[in-house]
Amino acid sequence: MDPVSTTHPTPTRRAVAPALLITAIVLLALNLRGPIVAVSAVTGDIQADLGIDAATAGLLTSLPVLCFGLATPAASALLARTGLGRGVLVALAVLAAGIVLRSVGGLGTAVAGTLLIGAAVTVGNVAVPVIIGRDLSRRAGPVLGLYTATLNVGSMATLSLTAPIAGATDWRFALAVWGGLAVVAGLSWWLATRHLPDDDGDAAGTRPAGETTGPVWWRRPVVWGLTVAFAGQAFAYYGVTAWLPVLLTDELGMTPEGAGVAASLFQISAIAGAFGVPVLLRVCPAPWMPMALVGVVWTALPLGLLLAPGSWPVWSMLGGAAQGGGITVIFALVVRRARDLTENRRMSALVQGGGYLVAATAPLVVGAAYERTGGWEVPLLVVLVALLVLLVVGTVSAVTRPTGPEAVRVSAG
Repeated sequence: MDPVSTTHPTPTRRAVAPALLITAIVLLALNLRGPIVAVSAVTGDIQADLGIDAATAGLLTSLPVLCFGLATPAASALLARTGLGRGVLVALAVLAAGIVLRSVGGLGTAVAGTLLIGAAVTVGNVAVPVIIGRDLSRRAGPVLGLYTATLNVGSMATLSLTAPIAGATDWRFALAVWGGLAVVAGLSWWLATRHLPDDDGDAAGTRPAGETTGPVWWRRPVVWGLTVAFAGQAFAYYGVTAWLPVLLTDELGMTPEGAGVAASLFQISAIAGAFGVPVLLRVCPAPWMPMALVGVVWTALPLGLLLAPGSWPVWSMLGGAAQGGGITVIFALVVRRARDLTENRRMSALVQGGGYLVAATAPLVVGAAYERTGGWEVPLLVVLVALLVLLVVGTVSAVTRPTGPEAVRVSAG
């Protein structure tokens, strides 16, 4: 009990300017997906220039997601050692370096830069929810929605602009230019966090947990259920993000530039789900209802593209809103089901680490299915199966009642 009160010095944290910190989080979030999904807008150019097939090109999208799964413990250790503020600054420097490195040389440097990007983004994935919960706890719900929405705005911007930039220059410059956004985010982050306390070990989940009753956290079925559900959500998201521009080019005859802009509709529509799910969690009598709704609406994308590809704007908007809501509802359920703050961090690490580990295979699996069959029926069915996993396992996991003080926190904010 005492450790909880002594490791969260309220007066120090109230000194942080909320508007400045929220701005820094938004700029950071713009960098946490955009550099990864930008590759999908110029996949054809990369394949032609480097002489690689579709499955190999998929590595440039899947390797960062693999880092999300494998590098989470190292990211948490870095943040515990350096503090949240300095740790994220280091990550942004590595991110900028990785973006530039990916765009010079051949396949080897592209892979090396991609791995640096993945490691840097992993640090941001771990740090941002901790910062929100620690320094913006009274605004946690809206800020979480803003953060999730901005992830997709970053994806939308890079998908929309990378192909036109590549058309005017080349794919190397079009990818490297996004390193400038990482520099801007780094400056904003330094301004916002230079006075933050350095006692981040507890926030990062590296200090001993308080006493809880019941089974050990990793033996609870809900923990594994949410991990499997997030795996389905993330697999579908990265599979669609990596290959939707190519699908639109093949099926509808769009130019690469037009397909990149069209695919960005999937990303920007996530804003509706990111802000809508927190509202649904407040007004619905049970959290399984928003989870089930997200799962059902998500399936409209692969089913719609299979049955009526000409109506792709409708399916992209529905799927986009659902994927934005999917990540929000799962993270909210993690918080609700945790019995204390430390368990919350550990559950979040497992759900993200396990889910992203599975999701890392999505661009490769979907690309391989496309190459093997020469069409989009099988790849879309693969995405549909992942979404059915999200729908069924996520809904079952959401049925159990929340425990601990976190339930009150989520329902309030």
